[in-house]
Amino acid sequence: MFDMLVRLYDLPDYSKEAADLEAAGTIVRRPLAPEKYQVIDWVRGHFSLGWSSECDVSFARAPISCFIAIKHGKLVGFACYDSTCKNFFGPTGVLQSERGSGIGRILLWKCLQAMKDGGYAYAVIGGVGPAEFYSKTVGAFPIEGSEPGIYRGLLRRESDTKVKAEKRPRKTKS
Repeated sequence: MFDMLVRLYDLPDYSKEAADLEAAGTIVRRPLAPEKYQVIDWVRGHFSLGWSSECDVSFARAPISCFIAIKHGKLVGFACYDSTCKNFFGPTGVLQSERGSGIGRILLWKCLQAMKDGGYAYAVIGGVGPAEFYSKTVGAFPIEGSEPGIYRGLLRRESDTKVKAEKRPRKTKS
């Protein structure tokens, strides 16, 4: 997975979409300190231990470098920045049932806007999954030579390795 670069000085304005989302019952905001463990546990339960670790770091920043999406009182998405590295966006995730509703776009935009307001001219999206989404939404483009980037040599839990190995199809001798 490669990294992508975003020109923060050229961000599109999604304020109307954010207002429409809120009017429909989904609020995107920074979490408060007393919500830390609830958010981190949710991220771990719906996504991964690694992402929950990165989310944990975002709560050590002032202001908290994370945004959450709450729909009718329930957590449905999150996005962090400046957690793995300064000037990096991510991780981010939205419940499968809420994807395509605009929540991910607004989480991304709010984080990138906060980074811009914090003085950054560019943002790096590390270890990109949905490159087309980032390109279309904020004009992100690939950073040549960025694979594997900062995640090179990342320590993996043995249980994660075992689960992946068990899911791989076994080769049979012919």
